[in-house]
Amino acid sequence: MRKAYVDDSLLSRRRTVEAAGLVSRTLGLILTAVYMSGVTDLAPAVLSSDMTTACRLGIVLMVAADLLALLARRRPDGSRYQIWSALQVLLDTTTIIAFVVVSERDFEQTTWPLLGLSISIAAIRHQLLGALLTFVATSAAFIVFVPDSPDTAFVLGTSAMTAIIAGSQSTAFARQLTALQETRRALQHQATHDGLTGLPNRAHLDEYAGRLTGGALGVLLLDLNGFKQVNDTYGHAAGDRLLHEVGVRLTAAAGPGVTAGRLGGDEFLVLLPGAGAGAVAATCERIRDAVHRPADLGDGIVVTVGVSIGVALRPAGGEAGLDALTAEADAAMYREKQTRPAA
Repeated sequence: MRKAYVDDSLLSRRRTVEAAGLVSRTLGLILTAVYMSGVTDLAPAVLSSDMTTACRLGIVLMVAADLLALLARRRPDGSRYQIWSALQVLLDTTTIIAFVVVSERDFEQTTWPLLGLSISIAAIRHQLLGALLTFVATSAAFIVFVPDSPDTAFVLGTSAMTAIIAGSQSTAFARQLTALQETRRALQHQATHDGLTGLPNRAHLDEYAGRLTGGALGVLLLDLNGFKQVNDTYGHAAGDRLLHEVGVRLTAAAGPGVTAGRLGGDEFLVLLPGAGAGAVAATCERIRDAVHRPADLGDGIVVTVGVSIGVALRPAGGEAGLDALTAEADAAMYREKQTRPAA
């Protein structure tokens, strides 16, 4: 199952929801134990067998829900998070329905407002749809198991309003959070990628290379031959289209596991983690062939450019950083420009 993108703000919200669930259920377990003990005025002097069963069932279900909450809090970005969350809503709703039904039927206690709690829990976790489904479940249970209650109409009306208000607010918040996530991802992409070609920029390449410390690394520095003539002859718009096309070809020619980026102007940088001299040489030839193919820039403009490539290799265990390797590749590229005919 493909895991959806989850950013830090959503992870924090999910952990908070799970922590709140753990605390509230722990309080519920304590109150249930006190209720069953009969040492306070919270419960009738003698509990019916149905209420005893409901309390015991509630304890089991709350413990099970807490275990799910612990799993969900540990893995808020996991592919099963929504399933764990939905199961918690089911267990909490079943617990509350059992307690409300038995207490309303067997004792003179007004406990139906607790149904709104289960609706609110569902709204927080699963927005309007979750709130409405829980409203239907709690209302149906109340009608079926407490058929003679004089409060039925009031219970249904109050629960419906709770579902609509809480569910709508939760849905609106979720949409706002999604919009903020998309904006954050867009800003992050802008900060780490070149706006013209879509390739990683120098900052992204630096960060990526920093994670490859100590491993073998091939670095290719590319400079287009003939790009200035395209700009001078056909204008900067045509030059921009050429750079974009080169970026597309470069990514395809570099192959999987290779990161290609743009430094600026008509300079590109390619990082080949774990590559040796043979793999680097093969990649260089693929790149030369790809770049040298005629490029259709639109408006009847077709151009052919070449590329000069400088190579730097770091063996496994080497300490050279990206700056040093780029400088070495730049010197090699300059030497190639002096000895290899430009396109």
